[in-house]
Amino acid sequence: MPTPHDFSTPLLRVFVAVAARGSFTAAAPILGYTQSAVSRQISTLEDEAGTTLFDRLPRGVRLTEPGRRLLPHAQAVLDRLDAARQELTDLSELATGRLRVAAFATADAALIPQAIATFQRRYPDVRITLREGFTSGLLELLGAGEADVAVVSYPTVQHLDGFDLRKLRDDFMYVALPPTHRLARRRQVRLTDLQDEQWIAGSSRPEDTLISACLRTGFQPHIGFVARDWMAKQGFVAAGTGITLVPSLAAEAVRPDIKLVRIHPDDMPPRQIYTATISGLTPSPATRAFLEVLHA
Repeated sequence: MPTPHDFSTPLLRVFVAVAARGSFTAAAPILGYTQSAVSRQISTLEDEAGTTLFDRLPRGVRLTEPGRRLLPHAQAVLDRLDAARQELTDLSELATGRLRVAAFATADAALIPQAIATFQRRYPDVRITLREGFTSGLLELLGAGEADVAVVSYPTVQHLDGFDLRKLRDDFMYVALPPTHRLARRRQVRLTDLQDEQWIAGSSRPEDTLISACLRTGFQPHIGFVARDWMAKQGFVAAGTGITLVPSLAAEAVRPDIKLVRIHPDDMPPRQIYTATISGLTPSPATRAFLEVLHA
């Protein structure tokens, strides 16, 4: 017996169709072929199989024993291929899939929730997860394949080898004040106006906080209380125990009983906010769609 060859998928489809209908003639219109074309393809498959798969009868055809053995395998192969094709279609149409987002804390105050809400309305069947951290850690997540897209920040324009950065926006700084504060009605303040204030910060070291952007001017803030939680800082401000910095990125999420006053950009230049993905890697359909939502 000749050595069997690999079976081609189109021939297996013809084989299954003929087996289901019991005739070359009945299978032909379903397959879009002529009866003679179906007959030739079955003969080709039999050559590949090295055996007869159908007995040709006066009225139709009947599976031989090798044909009966091949049929469930052929159907299983076609079912798996059809399932794979459907899965790829679902991914491309965002009817399934996953999206792993990573972002820094203040981006999670308003920007990321709004973007995720928009994305979920459009693509409800995509599963989304979110991780929070500092920019360096977010890039590590990307590099390790544990995130698909990250939202990161830098004090100045940034270019990073190995990452595709797309600028989202400038992030200006505001100072959060109690509503009765002497500066609460100002449209803009300078750092010199805040020299004697007590600050609420996420660390006792100014260089580890948003205030670090002020240090280049010689400004030395007095940190009265350390509160790492975003809402806790606002609580201290509302109680009148100090002031804190609020990026414009998070301004929409500020509680109503404190006032925001913009700090002059000469004293605190805006941060640069980017989306980051890995260079050279093809983003998933879900990642591309989420980037479109963010940049819109």
